[in-house]
Amino acid sequence: MSLITVTDKAANHIAGLMAKKDGAKGLRIGTKTAGCNGLMYDLEYVEDIPADADVVELDNGVKLFVDPASIMYLLGTVMDWEDDMFSTGFTFKNPNESGRCGCGESFTV
Repeated sequence: MSLITVTDKAANHIAGLMAKKDGAKGLRIGTKTAGCNGLMYDLEYVEDIPADADVVELDNGVKLFVDPASIMYLLGTVMDWEDDMFSTGFTFKNPNESGRCGCGESFTV
């Protein structure tokens, strides 16, 4: 099982974000305590490469830095990009989730 899998659509969108953000070396993915179910996915630009992060290098050269404290919650997750008339944003299919809130913003493991 891979740490995290990023679809081509998500990788291409991340590459577009990186091209617009001066000084960004990649994206950091992690989780934070929030929402009605306990955890939310958290993405932010990385300008200084964290020494302790696991690095997932995508086929297009973009780097995704995985927060070490979140690995146990993210293991096996598939990150995708959705852009349709109802929603636009990253989506996550996480085999570790045992529940998700009604609005889909937070999850529990």
